[in-house]
Amino acid sequence: MKKIEPDTQALKKKKSLPDSYVILFAMLVVASISTWFIPAGSFERTTEGSVAMVVPDSYVSLPSTPTTLYDFFLSIQSGLTDSAGIIFLVLTIGGAFAILDYTGAIQAGIMQLIKKTRDRKYALIVVVSIAFSAAGFIGALQTAVIAFIPIGIIIAKAFKLDAIAGVAIIYLGAYAGYTIGGLDPITTGFGQEIAGLPVFSGLWFRFLVYLCILASTVLYLCHYISKISKDPSRSVLGAIPFPAEVENTNTIPDEFNSKHKVVLGYFTTCMVGYIVGVFNLGWGLNEMAALFLVISLGTAVIDKISANQYVTLFVKGAQGMLYAALIVGLARAIVVVLSDANVLDTIVNSMAILLQPLSSIFAAWGMYAFNLAFNLIISSASGQAAIVMPVMAPLADTIGLTRQVAVLAYNFGDGFTNIITPTSGILMASIAIGGVPWVKWLKFVFPLLLIWMAIGAIALGIAVAINLGPF
Repeated sequence: MKKIEPDTQALKKKKSLPDSYVILFAMLVVASISTWFIPAGSFERTTEGSVAMVVPDSYVSLPSTPTTLYDFFLSIQSGLTDSAGIIFLVLTIGGAFAILDYTGAIQAGIMQLIKKTRDRKYALIVVVSIAFSAAGFIGALQTAVIAFIPIGIIIAKAFKLDAIAGVAIIYLGAYAGYTIGGLDPITTGFGQEIAGLPVFSGLWFRFLVYLCILASTVLYLCHYISKISKDPSRSVLGAIPFPAEVENTNTIPDEFNSKHKVVLGYFTTCMVGYIVGVFNLGWGLNEMAALFLVISLGTAVIDKISANQYVTLFVKGAQGMLYAALIVGLARAIVVVLSDANVLDTIVNSMAILLQPLSSIFAAWGMYAFNLAFNLIISSASGQAAIVMPVMAPLADTIGLTRQVAVLAYNFGDGFTNIITPTSGILMASIAIGGVPWVKWLKFVFPLLLIWMAIGAIALGIAVAINLGPF
């Protein structure tokens, strides 16, 4: 009886942990209440292309429009509607991967790779993480990372790790590069364009910071994997390394046959085609969702899956992603509430007033801290740039900072907290695909976030010291 009691206590503790939906709903309540206390205000905006950017020094107070009970519930519907692109992408990915999972091609391919590397677990994981970070550095994987989370889960299963490791190998790998965004047109390119800097200037400095972020991420991942490999009970997920919905997948085939090779070749060709489309045709979420339909249909033809069986598999796969899909809309509802109440511009304007009297180094760190916090509300890089950079760029001039430093402060602030912010549809969908509760993910990743933040603070200090310019 004494041996059973601790397990019972652990089970009760696990049951008491709030679900991600509960956490987001509580945040939505707090955001709604805050609209009754934060003054409403707005900057004037000009439209360049399809993006509305604020006009510096144009802030004016507006009549207060706090969130009513009716607005509160309507915001959830608005959040779902605004996030329709990501929601349908997640559902489509679920359906497509159910077809791929049925063929066993990805599982067999990964097992073949493991055999060829002679069970060099860390080498394989490091290579995968570095490859995804490189894709993140050039801006190819901001939203596409969701599509690869199931592959990370398969790798984690093959090495007998846990779901957190599976998500982290892919997500943290990609975001180790995306946080710096050296060649990302949406984050760095857009931010520098607003600041009047040459696009992708200061690349040498960003690349050095990227190497530091990547090294810390890889070492952190390897440390966690080593810890749970030696003692599975030290997993953040406890005694259940993979939730039931993630665990219930097909067994890994013993043989990597020619049909598997054709399926993987077809999948790879489609993904390469998407990356080409991103850079040359401006493809986004809708094109990716359409592409996964093409992937699922082509895979069904290759594996000779009947039409009825295809529908059954696809719908079952999409159903398995429903939790991940709907959570994106609830996260977006928080932004809807704050935006409709006209308090976001008030927050940005207050930041500018607070930073203006500070010395250059403390002002740079202040911009950095503000963007870290502001990203918890506005997780969209382009959205944050459009609101913040038109204010921060001229503010940097008056304080004595280079505009390159201002862009770095925005970049780091926008990037780093993307790995924890519950208002990010990409993050919430990614961890939900792995069946990882947000609280558990936060416990796992928070020490790494502190490391990243320290690296960012040091890098900003150096940038101020050397008066980092546009080239």
